Amino acid sequence: MLLKSLKEKHLITPPSWLIDNTHYLTVMGSQAYGVATENSDVDMYGFCIPPKDMIFPHLRGEIPGFGRQTKRFAQWQEHHIIDPDANAGSGQEYDFSVYSIVKYFQLCMDNNPNMIDSLFTPQDCVRHITEVGQIVRDNRCIFLHKGSWNKFCGYAYAQLHKMSGKSKESKRYAMVVEYGYDLKFAYHVVRLICEIEQILTTGDIDLRRDAELLKSIRRGEWTEDRVRLWFSEKERSLEHLYTDSDVIPYKPDEDAIKQLLLTCLESHYGNLSTVITDPNATTAALRKIKDIVDAVTSK
Repeated sequence: MLLKSLKEKHLITPPSWLIDNTHYLTVMGSQAYGVATENSDVDMYGFCIPPKDMIFPHLRGEIPGFGRQTKRFAQWQEHHIIDPDANAGSGQEYDFSVYSIVKYFQLCMDNNPNMIDSLFTPQDCVRHITEVGQIVRDNRCIFLHKGSWNKFCGYAYAQLHKMSGKSKESKRYAMVVEYGYDLKFAYHVVRLICEIEQILTTGDIDLRRDAELLKSIRRGEWTEDRVRLWFSEKERSLEHLYTDSDVIPYKPDEDAIKQLLLTCLESHYGNLSTVITDPNATTAALRKIKDIVDAVTSK
């Protein structure tokens, strides 16, 4: 496993329990979108399951809102990790973001574009996956809902705003001087809108569907005006699609997503009946008791 190899080389310092409890790790960024160049670094996203008492702090006697509160693990991030031995000695730079499964599910349910993309990466981008990770990937479409429209458009607007930046401190300043705008921000504008179009029309995402279109933008074949016009036209058409589309729900099915989360936690920890109460099971038990009492009193 990549994380274990880098830890053994003393290149990363994750929490001691994280590597053995990581269930999913995938390549993101330009490689996932099919537009990588030989100079592209490798962005890695994934999720792990922390020790049980981090997920259920009452197991260590903690009362939420009272007294000393233990800081919960949310995510581990390390950037610009260079492995000089990778790629036959030519080296490779990595950025890592590994989330607690709880935060990961919340961000996916919120339709955060980066988190959603990490679930829909092509299979050849997946570097590590367990049975739990496969359960989540197999059910990834459950996270998609119409709230993605505002999230993805918001991210696209942010990229559109950055596209014309001409700061000399920017590492892509030479690109901006040559082409008049930042090609990388431009391709992300188009990518995000293309993704939300897929979500609204198919309820699914193929991250490489528009790879050739994105490559043409990164090569400088589009002007800034063309990008802005394309964005405006797409935004108008997608507003109608948002209203008319019925392939995804208006809001997330929180109960179904919670059940998926509990399934993953139970697969990792074992039976959770001593940790949490299933409200459906409690209701069924009370109904059974009532039926017994009614049967006895009716005699």
